[in-house]
Amino acid sequence: MRRDPEPSDGGIHPLLAGRFSPYRFDPSAAVDDETLGLLLEAARWAPSAGNSQPWGFFAARPGEPDHERVVRHLAPSSARWATDAGLLVVTSTRRHVDDTELRYSEFADYDLGQAIAHMTLQAEALGLASHQFRAFDMEGLTKELSPNPGWAIVSMIALGKAVGEPPEGRDRRSVAELLSAPWASP
Repeated sequence: MRRDPEPSDGGIHPLLAGRFSPYRFDPSAAVDDETLGLLLEAARWAPSAGNSQPWGFFAARPGEPDHERVVRHLAPSSARWATDAGLLVVTSTRRHVDDTELRYSEFADYDLGQAIAHMTLQAEALGLASHQFRAFDMEGLTKELSPNPGWAIVSMIALGKAVGEPPEGRDRRSVAELLSAPWASP
């Protein structure tokens, strides 16, 4: 892996160039109802296969009863920083395809990723940082939240005001590697 120059040097949008996954959040920075609504609205407008929109979210903020329901299932590695975020979002996807004989949508996880990406960029536009993670007890959280049949929890997102500045540059694979890495040479 080589260190690319600052991401903004490539001409990408500043929201993308400035995005990073913080490991510290300001515990005093609350995420209000209007902000939560905007984050969910951004996710709502993500593209999906056949416009199926197979995503769902469970939002939990510090001081609310649902927050403890989520926090108690965090792995120690994520509990150190995620509990201070102004919002924890449990992401889920509907893998059962309604009104078809298909029992599984091969696009559901991909479509959920699109919705999360939209939410992440909206967070950046609102001055919030986000950190997506999977360090939690999946079985325990699934039992706790009891998603409807056909639905599966996939990940979590911590959102809030980051403490500290983004790192000075990040290691990223080059564009040439992105184009060549997955393909066998002729």
